[in-house]
Amino acid sequence: MSDPIWVEVCDAEDIEEEDVVRFDYGDRTFAVYRTDKGDYYATDGYCTHERFHLSNGLVMGSVIECPKHNGRFDIPTGAAKRAPVCVDLTTYPVKLDADKVYIRIPS
Repeated sequence: MSDPIWVEVCDAEDIEEEDVVRFDYGDRTFAVYRTDKGDYYATDGYCTHERFHLSNGLVMGSVIECPKHNGRFDIPTGAAKRAPVCVDLTTYPVKLDADKVYIRIPS
């Protein structure tokens, strides 16, 4: 497998505080977040319960609530926090460079 690569997602200002956006790259989809503290994070895009996209969910501080069955995940760690979800999300490193948001993903 190749080394991970940094991929530009969007301008930093395109994600409001306590918001999430969808980002598709190749055949993969991600959710990219900005918490209430202004920090940026990225996870797999689909809920681990029934593959509903988290970009339609609700960000509350550093928690994302899936819009389908209200399961919750901790955004920084991807940890499942409330049923029906019980499998953690995969998280990805995020960096800001020149007011752009980048995520590091396997190539």
